[in-house]
Formats: sequence, C-alpha cells, structure tokens
Amino acid sequence: MNNKEFIAELARATNMKAQDAQKLVNAMLDAMGDQFMEGNAVQLANLGAFEVKKKMERVIVNPTTGQRMLVPPKLTLAFKPNNTLRDKIKKGGTGNG
Repeated sequence: MNNKEFIAELARATNMKAQDAQKLVNAMLDAMGDQFMEGNAVQLANLGAFEVKKKMERVIVNPTTGQRMLVPPKLTLAFKPNNTLRDKIKKGGTGNG
C-alpha cells in the first residue's frame, strides 16, 4: 500500500476528505519526528513503540583488504510491535488463529 492508497483508505474509514486525512497524517508524522529528534520514544496503542537507539562506535574489517576501519556512533530508529499485533501477524493476519 502506497501513501495515496493509505490516505484514501484512512479518509474512507473516518469519513474525512482525502486532503484532511493527508493533513492528519502529516501532522502525526511531524509530531513523531520532533519526538525522535529529541531522543524520545513514541508508543501507539494497538500498534507498538518506536524508539531511538544509539549504536556505539565499532571497528570493522574490510574482508578484501583486511584494513580496519572505525565506524562512528549513530542513532537509529527501531520499531517493536505490541503483542496483539505481533500475534495477529504470526497467525496470518486473521487474528483468530
């Protein structure tokens, strides 16, 4: 499902105009992005948690040349689905086994 299809489905499900649904999604993503930039986690009921994690610096070795290189630390975004969603996906999306 691409963004256009998602917005159309959201608009249909909420009886909103497509442009209003797009504004809602944009506002939500902007608010989430602001929280991520501050290093905060965002938890959404019935979905899961988005968390900013710091990867420590590490040394890697180029397998071809054997040269060792230092990879600097970086921040990554991780998602952990809640148990209900995870179980539903494991059961093929049916939710009832």
